[in-house]
Amino acid sequence: MTDEFGGGGEIRFERRGRAGIVTLARPGALNAVTNAMIRALSRALDAWRNDDDIALVLVRAEGRVFSAGGDIVEIYRQVQSGTPPVEFFAGEYRLDHCIATFPKPYVAVIDGLAMGGGVGISYHGSHRVVTENAVFAMPETGIGFFPDVGGSFFLPRLKGAFGIFLGLTGARIGWGDQLRSGLATHAVPSSRMDELVAVLCAGGNPARALKSLAVVPERETDEATLHAIDRHFALDRVEDISASLGSVANGDPFAARAGGLLAEKSPTSLKVTLAQLAAGQDLDMADCMRMEFRIANRMLAGHDFREGIRAAVIDKSGNPQWRPATLADVTSADVDAYFAPLAQGDIAL
Repeated sequence: MTDEFGGGGEIRFERRGRAGIVTLARPGALNAVTNAMIRALSRALDAWRNDDDIALVLVRAEGRVFSAGGDIVEIYRQVQSGTPPVEFFAGEYRLDHCIATFPKPYVAVIDGLAMGGGVGISYHGSHRVVTENAVFAMPETGIGFFPDVGGSFFLPRLKGAFGIFLGLTGARIGWGDQLRSGLATHAVPSSRMDELVAVLCAGGNPARALKSLAVVPERETDEATLHAIDRHFALDRVEDISASLGSVANGDPFAARAGGLLAEKSPTSLKVTLAQLAAGQDLDMADCMRMEFRIANRMLAGHDFREGIRAAVIDKSGNPQWRPATLADVTSADVDAYFAPLAQGDIAL
């Protein structure tokens, strides 16, 4: 193990065989991503990019959670103090873009819950390996934010309206859904993780290593529900999606659950997210990150992000008071303002 990249014990690095191994090491904090972790991983990728001894990068985590996302308690404190952590998000988005464009295999082994920032440092890799313990979620609309860290890029590219459903509702999905939707590239049982790591390190060839170890689990979401997702969530407005779900909720448990999830979210976040995902479908990764940085700056300065974190994490009341409080009160001009150019210019990638 080495701390040559300045991880401060929160993230560890080692060279083993042909692999550069990255281990998220904050299990007591659910491996929440910090500034130190972002900077250290960025330095490691810069160093390993042109290192002929490193054939691939392997990312994993200690504990039962891969990463629950960014350290939102610290983010909340900074927002409340009047110094929103714009640079934290800039560093995070640059790292996500770096991972998505990294020239060597980047193998993320996801053996637990991955949300938000944890998704950013794993699901942009060339190889996304999930186990039966892997759970994916982008729950940002529930805290007055939006599915960032490149969600604009990968969610709209999932088959049908599945990515829209995930981005709006924050629903959690298991390894079968992740593999079949394209979020994951491979599924390997957790009992074979040590074997996978050993083979990857020895040969540096993920395709060969995964060929003999990968399995194909059944999808958790049945065909009827997938059809329902496509029918409801392909609509152009959040109001129409909500009305469509509500029209059949009495006899359709899925529609009732999905409609209930939408009703809990920030109306502003829902409308911005739907616009974000529609735009991202036609953008490359770099332009998606530029768009997300614009949105993040506005969200950090707004009401709902602070209120969402307060209700969910700080006092845990579970009763956020969104402003505006209804979808009808969020105008098109309100939404457009989140996408407008920043006075300081776009993020440099």
